[in-house]
Amino acid sequence: VIFLVLINVPIAVALGVAAVIAMIASQGTESLPNLAIAMYQGATSFPLIAIPLFILAGAIMNTSGISKRLIDFCSALIGFMRGGLAQVNVVTSMFFAEISGSAVADVAATGPILIPAMKARGYSGPFSAAVTSSSASLAIIIPPSIPMILYAVMAGTSVVQLFVAGIVPGLIAGF
Repeated sequence: VIFLVLINVPIAVALGVAAVIAMIASQGTESLPNLAIAMYQGATSFPLIAIPLFILAGAIMNTSGISKRLIDFCSALIGFMRGGLAQVNVVTSMFFAEISGSAVADVAATGPILIPAMKARGYSGPFSAAVTSSSASLAIIIPPSIPMILYAVMAGTSVVQLFVAGIVPGLIAGF
């Protein structure tokens, strides 16, 4: 895979070539007719289709200004307290995690707004970045979580049960 990426082959193609080579090495060439069926089943998996849609929701929120409105809402809720902007960062990440399910989308949407605001109020740069990145990691626990969807698909467990199981720990971690 690394060699293919280094010669400028797209990552998706490099991963596909590596998977086909691994399939031939482990099962022989008689498994090649099943390749199209396996690719079709992977592409039509309902839980896996949800992942790009969550990322799309985060991108739409970012470009439409909903992220700024969400930060303003959280600031109105708890921004008046001592250390309020750091707490606003955490609460905003909790709300954003419930919408996008992606920690990367969370940091991309809230980081450019909150980190400069925190620096302007006297917080250090490393502290601002640490609060933003650690609060964005709540998206792994709070449903709908992309890692939970991937785990459920790979393990054959219920996505709904994982989502229900993540609500309380996610809220406790945020608070």
